[in-house]
Amino acid sequence: MRLLRRLRGTAEERTRVGLFVDGPNVLRSEFDVDLDDVRLLAESYGPLVTTQLYLDENASPGLIQAGEARGFAVVTTSGDVDVRLAVDATAAAVDDRIDVLVIASRDTDFKPVMEAAAREGVRTVAVAPGEHGRSDALRNAAQDALSLDGDVE
Repeated sequence: MRLLRRLRGTAEERTRVGLFVDGPNVLRSEFDVDLDDVRLLAESYGPLVTTQLYLDENASPGLIQAGEARGFAVVTTSGDVDVRLAVDATAAAVDDRIDVLVIASRDTDFKPVMEAAAREGVRTVAVAPGEHGRSDALRNAAQDALSLDGDVE
């Protein structure tokens, strides 16, 4: 089904991008990450069809508002942010809602998500908050690995 849609669809239909941001691991003072930069990087792969920022229940109202103001659907959870992001990103990949999966994180926990998406024919992109904030396992699992300090890994 995915192959047929890709063969018949326009270029934009073939590059549906899903961006999933692990807020607690990326939006830390030591990384100085700008959500606009994360979004622009993901948009370089094609049009965004989902843009989600995951935060824990202790996130400040200002951080939630900043995410929403930059076009992110903010998902707050009382449980483990990683689990919710992993489930949502995997579902988007296997349910044929995206062609490119972009995960901004420094967490190795998302390696299985990247692997599952790749098995479905989804292009995978790992975005690290900076050179010192990257996960080698996540970088190696993704087809493309980038860091927000401008380095292509």
